[in-house]
Amino acid sequence: MGEIKVSPDYNWFRSTVPLKRIIVDDDDSKVWSLYDAGPKSVRCPIIFLPPVSGTADVFFQQILALTGWGYRVIAVQYPVYWDLVEFCDGFRKLLDGLQLDKVHLFGASLGGFLAQKFAEYTHKSPRVQSLILCNAFSDTSIFNQTWTANSFWLMPAFMLKKIVLGNFASGPMDPVMADGIDFMVDRLESLCQSELASRLTLNCQNSYVEPHKIRDLPVIIMDVFDQSALSTEAKEEMYKLYPNARRAHLKTGGNFPYLCRSAEVNLYVQIHLRQFHGTRYAAIDPSMVNAEELEVQKGSSEDTEVQ
Repeated sequence: MGEIKVSPDYNWFRSTVPLKRIIVDDDDSKVWSLYDAGPKSVRCPIIFLPPVSGTADVFFQQILALTGWGYRVIAVQYPVYWDLVEFCDGFRKLLDGLQLDKVHLFGASLGGFLAQKFAEYTHKSPRVQSLILCNAFSDTSIFNQTWTANSFWLMPAFMLKKIVLGNFASGPMDPVMADGIDFMVDRLESLCQSELASRLTLNCQNSYVEPHKIRDLPVIIMDVFDQSALSTEAKEEMYKLYPNARRAHLKTGGNFPYLCRSAEVNLYVQIHLRQFHGTRYAAIDPSMVNAEELEVQKGSSEDTEVQ
């Protein structure tokens, strides 16, 4: 068990990509942790936003693969924010601090909800060029926890972790899925009470996405056919919200396909980002486009298809 944490790929990632800490608010306690890898000349990178239980390094397989193809990839870990406007304002300041006018966002679960809310928050002066929403939702009421959202800050860490672990898959599963869950449990254990309580508050306080503000964005909805914390109703709601979105369906992958089915997820991300090659919103170093295009064509000809 815990194979990912001791794997050569993870150890290579930790030894080659430094974890940066950036303070953007007046309050020194608001520290963003992030990995920023790939060519800094790229001014419209893809930024990965983790789920409630995740830290920035849960996307290490995307960082390794995509930077190898010439993309600039940033994976972040949120400071403690207790409401969505506060989060969006903090994230905007982070982009300002990194001198990034526009970005592509990949959000997983809570990260997907926050990506949509940030796009909505900045719609008058857009900062988001496109969205990849992985196992994401658009309305917090699906969790039936809006009435407890304001009391998470009172709960001890062990109780908060129990709430999150209740959504993790159990029972027989293939070894890669089991390793992914072990890794996420380990990441969950690394979060302190305020980090977990604030994320659960953002995840459950009464809020929904206003689609008319972000309808024109290129969106890809990525979800799985096997067991995940997302109900069928929540998935259908996302399809209705973004009728023109492209869909990336994975047969398996559970709650954490970016860990358990990383090759497929990486391919979908590449296919999505290809539409921006040759524009000012390209997330890739222009000199790498030809080599990368060949990789994508080779991969997509095997068995993966975006609808």
